[in-house]
Amino acid sequence: MAWFKRVKPSIRTTDKRDTPEGLWWKCDECGAMLHRKQLEDHFYTCSQCGYHFRISPYKYFSILFDEDRYAEFDDNLRTADPLGFVDTKKYTDRVNEIIEKSGKTEACRNAWGDCGGQALVVSAMDFGFIGGSMGSVVGEKIARAVNKSLELNAPLLVISQTGGARMMEGALSLMQMAKTSARLTLLSQKKLPFISLMTDPTMGGISASFAMLGDINLSEPKALIGFAGPRVIRDTIKRDLPEGFQRAEFLLEHGFIDCIVHRRELKDQLVRILGTLRV
Repeated sequence: MAWFKRVKPSIRTTDKRDTPEGLWWKCDECGAMLHRKQLEDHFYTCSQCGYHFRISPYKYFSILFDEDRYAEFDDNLRTADPLGFVDTKKYTDRVNEIIEKSGKTEACRNAWGDCGGQALVVSAMDFGFIGGSMGSVVGEKIARAVNKSLELNAPLLVISQTGGARMMEGALSLMQMAKTSARLTLLSQKKLPFISLMTDPTMGGISASFAMLGDINLSEPKALIGFAGPRVIRDTIKRDLPEGFQRAEFLLEHGFIDCIVHRRELKDQLVRILGTLRV
């Protein structure tokens, strides 16, 4: 893959979890004050308690791809407004404001490159764009990531970071659950591995579709994973929930995921998995 050019995305952001403008961050878990360089050295995790800050797709690409070299694809897709949706403001106005303020254009980014010398396609979601919700464009981009895996005969990694389906697109958003799940069967038919990495949070229609369909299901520590949130479930069934309910550790104990991986170990673990699954 010598033809790859080094990608240095130039985006503006007001999201402190993406590219901090200050020198210090406060850990949301333990309250420790962390220097920006310290965070970078620890893959944007707290050196005191291990808390994983949310990071953008580009930072995951930098962590996973060899020498930070990768090729992004389908980055030209943009959200439409098929329903003419309006709540407190027009859906189109909401999207345009987010694009203007953050520089993000959708809640999903696709790229491919080498990971430990092995070809890999990565589709990474971004909570910083409407809560990482899955609308028609996100579903299409994940479907196209499957197509790229088939084209390259390479495994697929999907990194989920989402509040669920994008309700401003109504049933069209919910249809992406079936679309992405069905498209993944093509990888199974070709015996190409699909690895799912669930980060905090992975909720709603995404957890009910492709996020749980991996040949290997991974999670970052303490990630919130489920369909409805704990408060909604508790208020519905009128009883207390088990301690740690819907956290990654609870799901691992009950067999819903295969492994919890600290971000600093993510690439090494992924390389081992790919080496084991390679035929």
